[in-house]
Amino acid sequence: MTSKTERAHILLVEDDPGLGFVIQDNLREAGYTVHLCRDGLEGLQQFNRHKYDLCLLDVMMPKKDGFALAADIRKVSPEVPIVFLTAKGLIEDKIKGFRSGADDYITKPFSNEELMLRLEAILRRSGGVVKEEKVHYRIGAYHFDVENFVLSHGDWSKTLTKKEAGILKLLCEKKNTVIERELITTLIWGDDGYFVGRSLDVFITKLRKYLSRDGSVNIVNVHGVGFRLEISE
Repeated sequence: MTSKTERAHILLVEDDPGLGFVIQDNLREAGYTVHLCRDGLEGLQQFNRHKYDLCLLDVMMPKKDGFALAADIRKVSPEVPIVFLTAKGLIEDKIKGFRSGADDYITKPFSNEELMLRLEAILRRSGGVVKEEKVHYRIGAYHFDVENFVLSHGDWSKTLTKKEAGILKLLCEKKNTVIERELITTLIWGDDGYFVGRSLDVFITKLRKYLSRDGSVNIVNVHGVGFRLEISE
């Protein structure tokens, strides 16, 4: 069960500066740790950098709306609770919100008391505070130190660039699952354009070379979709 003293971490994505600051201050006063982002793209990148107990998302936002952001978050983390904040009250919007992965839907304007009670209820149902982020991975015979960007195999080691480490961490988190190209480029570069896509291919080639010492490890290109880290048992 999550308590105020356990300081659950909340990602708040709200493009209205005034409302965003008010919600952030109220959540902090209630004992939560809050990261406030102003658009969906920034929210997705922030989500990739930290672990959160709950995501509180506005629907109508620039760059990436709340529905699209929730769908992308669900591809990376199926478990994290998502709550929408929106001025829209149409049943069609609520249905779309739940289909995109929402756990609850709060229509503006709302009282601070209502928001807190709903968040507390969702955090209780979800089992409380998330576990610490994993900082070490075994990749076949390799050891990947996420914090220090170091990939090692026996006496061999390689210090990865920040982007190389970020891509490999995503692949490790979703091992044996395809991760879409556009999602990787958005999370790592903040863009999913053509030239960024070509850069991703270069980084994947480098990672394959680093991992070539173990034949049981392979980064598979699923044509037209994305990449999958496979480790043969």
